Amino acid sequence: QVQLVESGGGLVQTGGSLRLSCAASGRAVASYVVAWFRQVPGKERDFVAAVTRSAGFTYYSDSVKGRFTISRDNAKNTVYLQMNSLKPEDTAVYSCAATVYGTYPYTTFEQYDYWGQGTQVTVSS
Repeated sequence: QVQLVESGGGLVQTGGSLRLSCAASGRAVASYVVAWFRQVPGKERDFVAAVTRSAGFTYYSDSVKGRFTISRDNAKNTVYLQMNSLKPEDTAVYSCAATVYGTYPYTTFEQYDYWGQGTQVTVSS
C-alpha cells in the first residue's frame, strides 16, 4: 500500500500562491488516482482536483478551475497542487488521497482508500 504525506501549506494573502506537495512512499504514485480534497471545520470534505494513473488526465472542481493545477512527478513520486489567485474561501485543511481504480469523475471521497494527514492553508483578506 501507499503512504501519503502532505506539505506546503501556510498563510498567504488574497491573490497569492502556494504549492502543496503530496509525497508518496511504498508504491509508485503513478499506479494510483490521486486527488486533493479540502475541508473546513463543520463542513463536508470537498473535492478539489484529481489526476488519473498512467495517462495523468486531470479534473477540477468548478471553484478552482483556472486557478489551481494538479500535476505529478513520477521521478519524485510526488503529486503537487499549484494554487494561484488564492481567495479567503480557499482556506481549509487540504488532504491528498489515493485509490488504485477510482470512478470517473473521481470527485467522491468515499472511493479513496489512502489519505495523508492534511495541511492547513489560510488565505487572509
